[in-house]
Amino acid sequence: MSATAIPNGVLIGRAKVPGYDYPRVVTVRDGQLVDITSPGMATVRDIAESGRAAEHVRTAAGTLLGPVDAIYAGGDGLPRLLAPIDLQAIKASGVTFVVSLLERVIEEQARGDKSRADALRGEILDLIGTDLSQLVPGSDAAMKVKERLIEKGVWSQYLEVGIGPDAEIFTKGQPMSAVGHGAEVGLHPVSSWNNPEPEVALLVTSKGEIIGATLGNDVNLRDVEGRSALLLGKAKDNNASASLGPFVRLFDGDFTLETIKQAEIALRVEGADGFVLEGQSNMAQISRTPESLVAATIGQHHQYPDGLVLYLGTMFAPVKDRDGAGKGFTHKVGDVVSISTPSLGTLSNRVNLSTVCPPWTYGASHLLRDLARANLL
Repeated sequence: MSATAIPNGVLIGRAKVPGYDYPRVVTVRDGQLVDITSPGMATVRDIAESGRAAEHVRTAAGTLLGPVDAIYAGGDGLPRLLAPIDLQAIKASGVTFVVSLLERVIEEQARGDKSRADALRGEILDLIGTDLSQLVPGSDAAMKVKERLIEKGVWSQYLEVGIGPDAEIFTKGQPMSAVGHGAEVGLHPVSSWNNPEPEVALLVTSKGEIIGATLGNDVNLRDVEGRSALLLGKAKDNNASASLGPFVRLFDGDFTLETIKQAEIALRVEGADGFVLEGQSNMAQISRTPESLVAATIGQHHQYPDGLVLYLGTMFAPVKDRDGAGKGFTHKVGDVVSISTPSLGTLSNRVNLSTVCPPWTYGASHLLRDLARANLL
């Protein structure tokens, strides 16, 4: 197990525990996974909305479930980690880093044809360079760059949300649809050009307060979105296409939003064919602040009574050739994707087709009925 698999700090998550029909709320104490499910605090949503989430998780009575290292590694008869959120909306922001901005423009210009990506990358970089990294989205300087790019005929809807005044915010999945550490992540079978998107995701309350963070894989179908941005739903929201975990780390005196802003996010993809891809994302290079992305998501214009989790976007767009020169990267079934940073741990998932991954059958209605039967609401 990686040295950063389970971070220190105040952790909250969910687990499928043998003997229970419904997910249990868990934390980690002294190397042990602890069940802290209790009446009125039986969901991550209720704890997050309590106004004292970190204090509650630190002090709540609990039942030991076993060594967290063994449970994280997986095994028969052990609790299984789930996505560390439940009733929250699953939202995402896109095109928040220059590297991913350029790759989105390439996708659009390629119209979903990955064989054209390499040549287009050179052409677009010659036109716009990397000066965009210094631009503040929506600023006067950014608008001047926009004018020059329009004159050169390379303006794009992705450049609009990358350096324009409005952030791209979309729905990644429905509440209860995310998968957790150790689960399979899904690719729609129509896609032949796709990739992982290693990201930090923020836990946000119904009042818009950011109270914690976790890791996420915003699985992306490059060919589908590249054909048309109107296919974003098909490119992003499929069975098992949103991964989160292993735990949400709640903010306290030692871990804050400033920690997240300086985080280095590592990605490793290991294929059954021996292919290995590695990369890094530096959160300090994000073009929009996490606070501004949250403000674009929730406020007087849009409420989320159960709170939300917000993927912050990625700067990592894999371009390493996999099956030959100029063919770039795409997933193969069986790839193991690991996303890690010391403050949040490591989230690992194996890639499969969405049609083959276990179907999503347990939703909010099932959870609430089970909690009612157990007298936990």
